[in-house]
Amino acid sequence: MATLTSQQVWQALEKESFAVLGMVSARNEARTAGIVYVARAGKLYISSRKEAWKVRHIGQNRHVSLTVPIAKRIPFMPWIKIPAATISFAGEAVVRALDEVDDGILQALMRGLHTDPEVRQTTCVIEVTPVRDFVTYGVGVPLMTMRDPQQARGRAPVASN
Repeated sequence: MATLTSQQVWQALEKESFAVLGMVSARNEARTAGIVYVARAGKLYISSRKEAWKVRHIGQNRHVSLTVPIAKRIPFMPWIKIPAATISFAGEAVVRALDEVDDGILQALMRGLHTDPEVRQTTCVIEVTPVRDFVTYGVGVPLMTMRDPQQARGRAPVASN
């Protein structure tokens, strides 16, 4: 099993921007959505339209999961397919109005795009706080090690000790 610190996992999360958000609908049906996020100060932030179904689902049940894929490639041989490394974790989500979120986080989420007042009125931010442990595959290990699932797996606490 790979030995990782929470700091190593947070550094990997901060380098990425795409994840799959898992949630449960009001009818207890599993749902997922591909999202773009920003990681800051122990939380992940996702912008969304207020009317989006993921916002409605989180309003009903704030327990979510996220899986962040991390592309792996062999330098100078990009045609060889390598499975993505992953970081997965459970979290608690809260839907926030834009004025409840730090301006630096909003700018990072909007990728520098100017948002007019109409867009701001229909947009919210989902704040996800990871809980318990990060579960990883292929993070912090050489590519060849990823061939052995036992050695490629890792676990790290969300908060540093």
